[in-house]
Amino acid sequence: MIPIAAVNPVAKLGAGLIVSLFLIVTIDWVSATTALVLELVIIAFMGIEPKRFWLRTLPVWIAAPLTALTILLYGRYEGEVYFEFLLISISDGSIELALATFLRVLAIGLPAVVLFISIDPTDFADGLAQRLRFPDRFVLGALAAVRMVGLFLEDWRSLELARRARGVADRGRLRRLAGQAFALLVLSIRRGSKLSIAMEARGFGGSQQRTWARESRWGAAEWLTLLVGLLVGITATVVAVLTGSWNLIVN
Repeated sequence: MIPIAAVNPVAKLGAGLIVSLFLIVTIDWVSATTALVLELVIIAFMGIEPKRFWLRTLPVWIAAPLTALTILLYGRYEGEVYFEFLLISISDGSIELALATFLRVLAIGLPAVVLFISIDPTDFADGLAQRLRFPDRFVLGALAAVRMVGLFLEDWRSLELARRARGVADRGRLRRLAGQAFALLVLSIRRGSKLSIAMEARGFGGSQQRTWARESRWGAAEWLTLLVGLLVGITATVVAVLTGSWNLIVN
């Protein structure tokens, strides 16, 4: 099994970006298929539980066919036309483009989600500040915001229970949803204001050089992660070029 959880989050981010860059510059099904196959092989050796994998990547599996369907109906008009109605036109060009788009979304989205499954927000913030030299205020503010995201669900449940206790949650579900969302927004703003004042009071907004409690380590595992991402992108591009299907977007 590949101990991906121990790899620096910055390296995971870099590997995902490298693969994405190779796939973004071209729209063809060969490079996307090659990258997707290689990624699935690597993911199989990461030891991720199947249930966890499918739950986390479910949005990607939903977005890919929906995106492809849009391209299929309104995409490139080329070759033989199989169906045409008003603005809808299904042709050889739109079918090929829809297939390439479907595979491309999967090839870019799946590794992005999988690599971030095991990322701890604090480790990620340490990496951004120490390795990429992001501003301290930005990193600490973003980390505090991410930590607060988990409270949204608890606040939502609390608001729902409070409304039910007052007898205003039995009818008008859609209207109640809007009111409850506004109440959550107000609660979030208040909590954010208190948190920012507390962080300023504890010296998080100072201009002096900041030290970090934990070192963001970088070693062979991180370089290997970046190398794997680079090899996946290069392999996908080479296969597409050799088969003559590589289609640079800028052309």
